[in-house]
Amino acid sequence: MIEQRVNRSICHASIGTNDLQRAKTFYQPILAVLGIKLVSSYEHAIAFGKGYPEFWVQQPFDKKLASPGNGVHFGFVATSMEQVDQFYDLALSLGGKCNGKPGGRTEYGEPYYGCFIIDHDSNKIEASYWRLS
Repeated sequence: MIEQRVNRSICHASIGTNDLQRAKTFYQPILAVLGIKLVSSYEHAIAFGKGYPEFWVQQPFDKKLASPGNGVHFGFVATSMEQVDQFYDLALSLGGKCNGKPGGRTEYGEPYYGCFIIDHDSNKIEASYWRLS
C-alpha cells in the first residue's frame, strides 16, 4: 500500500508526450540519477517517484498531440552538485537539449546549483541542488 504524505503541497505533476516509449527511455535513466524510480506503467502513461507516483508522463487524454506549456517547467531535487552534472550529461546523451548548463545562478541566490534541459517533446525540466549551511 502507498502511504499518503499529508505535508506536501502538490500531489503530482503530468507532462504530455507523443512517444511514450521514447519518453520512458529518456526519463527512466536521468531520474534514476536522482533516486527517482519508475513506479507505475500503463499503456498510455508512466509515473516516477520516490515511493508513489509524483511525476507522470502520458499521452494526452483528448488524444490530440502533446504540446509544452510556455513558462512551464518541472524541477527535480538533487542531493549534490555531482548529481546535477550527471543528470545534465545523461540527458544530453539521450537526446535532450541544453536549456542552461549546470552552475550557479546569482538570480536564484548563492546556494543554488542547477541545470535545465528540454526533452524530446519540448518539455522543460531542471535538476537543482541547494547548498544550505
